[in-house]
Amino acid sequence: MRAVTRPLDHHFGGRDVDLNHIAGRDGVLFVRDGSGIAGRGVAARVPLDKVPAFLADIDHDSGVDGVQPIAIGVVPFERALPSELIVPAVIVGKSADGRKWVTVVDDDPASFDVDLTPHEPPAPRAQSFEVAPLTPVDRYLAAVATARDAVRSGALTKAVIAREVTVRSDEAIDVHAVLLRLKAMFGRSYRYSVDGFIGASPELLVAVDGNQVRSHPLAGTTPRTGDPDTDSRAAAELLASEKNQIEHRVVIDMIHDTLLPWCSYLDWQPEPSIVTVANVQHLGTAMEGHLSDPRPNVLELVTALSPTPALGGFPRDEALELIAEAEGFTRGRYGGAVGWVDAAGDGTWAVAIRCAELSPDRRSARLVAGGGIVADSDPVSELAETQAKLQAMLSAIVRP
Repeated sequence: MRAVTRPLDHHFGGRDVDLNHIAGRDGVLFVRDGSGIAGRGVAARVPLDKVPAFLADIDHDSGVDGVQPIAIGVVPFERALPSELIVPAVIVGKSADGRKWVTVVDDDPASFDVDLTPHEPPAPRAQSFEVAPLTPVDRYLAAVATARDAVRSGALTKAVIAREVTVRSDEAIDVHAVLLRLKAMFGRSYRYSVDGFIGASPELLVAVDGNQVRSHPLAGTTPRTGDPDTDSRAAAELLASEKNQIEHRVVIDMIHDTLLPWCSYLDWQPEPSIVTVANVQHLGTAMEGHLSDPRPNVLELVTALSPTPALGGFPRDEALELIAEAEGFTRGRYGGAVGWVDAAGDGTWAVAIRCAELSPDRRSARLVAGGGIVADSDPVSELAETQAKLQAMLSAIVRP
């Protein structure tokens, strides 16, 4: 397989590129703050463990320094589930420094004159929607109590309990429109669209750029109201909350201890800070380090880190066993990792949260949200937290 990469200016004459409009309804997308990648078509679908070798074997004619062929996809929450990444037939990339490029992948890309006409913004329209829990509320509350009791007994330090909600419509849900709403509301989050799995995650699982590695785990949540004084008080209470600090520390320690063996140094914020998105506030701790040689492929770090205690719990195996028994459903792509990797082993991966999984006809969507359970967790308060988290996708989808 061959690939050709060229600067994008000759397609758009130096005009700005909106990756949301490149991806449209049927493409793939991974973007934050306007930078990232959008793809069209499928050159190959590759099992996760075969991706590094597949990308390395592509005969690449690159006209842009540092740009390599890319695969994009999702690593599911349940480790036993199969996972494959997509190598798009056409990838458009845009970096934070303003560089833009396009890569065409084919058995023989004889011509580089690909059609990159942006998709037109969808016209506003009204639909009928039905929103309902898939997880019975009583079952969810009982699962939270089970996890809390396991922590109190000393069997676990933390477990994350989630629940499902469904959104149904008499018309297809417009992916392009949802992505544009997510851009307007959550532009600083990692927004993604892969095979009907769409969302806006505020949480960086891991990013590798050369020998630099970064992570920004989040754990501990409180709603935002839109009133600055109320939100400021809620943020101060979140920082002072022993329950949320315990939940956060478990995540930080696991990610630090997992990354450290690959690093010559690893630095992190001494105290968590407040990370705000449109509807909630989180405790977050930024980490940054230098990878030792030979450095790992980013996929090695993704599979080592995911699922983190922010979505699973700790100890991991015991927490995952409790989740499988108590929740009553398979999470699938929710709670795993979503992102991209290139032929050099660089890439960026977010935790797959604040998401919706569309049915093949796009007339229904499954939404999942959860929260970390520790000894002081209250089931009803945890239900309220999931409701706040679900608003991110509900507000982007539901347009009656």
